[in-house]
Amino acid sequence: QVQLVESGGGLVQAGGSLRLSCAASGRAFSSVTMGWFRQAPGKDRDFVAAISRDGDSTYYADSLKGRFTISRDNAKNTVYLQMNSLKPEETAVYYCAVRNSIVVRTTAADYDYWGQGTQVTVSS
Repeated sequence: QVQLVESGGGLVQAGGSLRLSCAASGRAFSSVTMGWFRQAPGKDRDFVAAISRDGDSTYYADSLKGRFTISRDNAKNTVYLQMNSLKPEETAVYYCAVRNSIVVRTTAADYDYWGQGTQVTVSS
């Protein structure tokens, strides 16, 4: 089993920044792929970013490149999502997830464990 706890969400004005954190426990963190997803009310859970187990490879949704940065600290069992220039339409619950594979995927169904999510609200 893996436990994931997200933090860092909140209310921010459009154009502002937030840094999300996700602390993991329960298995070898450095052996798994990590991802961030988001879900707005009434919408599907969408891919945001993913990072390989060693942190050398990162992947982003096309609309987010240059504004969001995913990183990880394997010594702290934590993955981060730095979000800059936030837009009101990016208001959503943000989830981190674990994929028990070294092969990175960008589809929610390919991830095995999920956190409870953290709310990000961007005001206009």
